[in-house]
Parts: sequence; C-alpha cells; structure tokens
Amino acid sequence: MNGKFIVGGIVLTAIVFGAGLYYSQVYAYYEKLDASAPEATVQLMTFDGVAEDILASDYQGIDADTSPIRYRACFTTPLSTAMMTETFVPYENAEPLIAPSWFECFDAEQIGADLEKGNAVAFLGAQTVHYGVDSVIAVYPDGRAYSWHQINPCGAAVFDGEPAPTGCPAAPQGQ
Repeated sequence: MNGKFIVGGIVLTAIVFGAGLYYSQVYAYYEKLDASAPEATVQLMTFDGVAEDILASDYQGIDADTSPIRYRACFTTPLSTAMMTETFVPYENAEPLIAPSWFECFDAEQIGADLEKGNAVAFLGAQTVHYGVDSVIAVYPDGRAYSWHQINPCGAAVFDGEPAPTGCPAAPQGQ
C-alpha cells in the first residue's frame, strides 16, 4: 500500500514540474510588443552599410529578455522585392526559428520552405543586434514580411566554446 502512495507522489510531482517547465518555455517570458515600441521599427541594412527604416504596417511582435533569439515579428510592407533586392543586403542561410503556437502569424516551417523555394527573400535587418545574433527579415512579393533573430557564424562558434572566426568581433567577457 505504501508503494502506491510513493509512486503516485512521484508521478504527481513529475506532472506538476513538467507543466511548470512547459509554461515557462512557451508562455511565461514572452511579451507582446506594442506596434509603437522601438522594437517595432523595422530596419534593413543597405549595401552601403547603413541601417535604414522601411515602411511597415500591421506589426505584431513578441520578445523575451531571457534570450536574444526569442524575437519574432509579422508585418506588411508596400516595398517591392525587386526594389529591396537592389537596395538591401540579402541574408544567406536564413533559418526562421519556431515561434510559440499561440503566436499564430509566424509559421517558421512555411517561411523556411518558401525561402528555400525562392517564394520569399531574406534580408539582413541588423548585424549583431546582440553578440553573435543578427536580425533577419523575410519578405514575400505580396508584402507579407517576417522578422526574427538568428545566431550568426561568429556566435555559433563562440557559443560552442570555439574561438571567434577571423573577421568576427571579440567575444564579450564571459562568453
């Protein structure tokens, strides 16, 4: 009889901690960004190395202080992809990160598939928004656009414990 209580206690404890862990990863730390917040200003890097604000409307965004790669945003822009490809720096190897299921406008798998097929174009929003992390923006011909933060090659090496590759800024203390 005592064994049933012990096993029941272990199972109940595992369920409670599992639910807490799930909640903390999916809901607890994310904040919805207001469209008038500074983070809602969308910028793209020009070939001249200047970050330029672009027109964006219908902005929806989320972010968390716990990680520099939790930022996601959805918006629309009236700019044509033809003009953008002549003005802004394309981003190679763009890989959108999965957003929480409750942030419904951002479908990372679809965006990634469309980038691979050429149905969308990725641009550099800002280089090194945090050490080793770039801002990436994918734009569709119809004006739909999505933004996220992605670990760049400098960050990938340093975060794995390797020295920063040639051409990368020095890693901050403690990295």
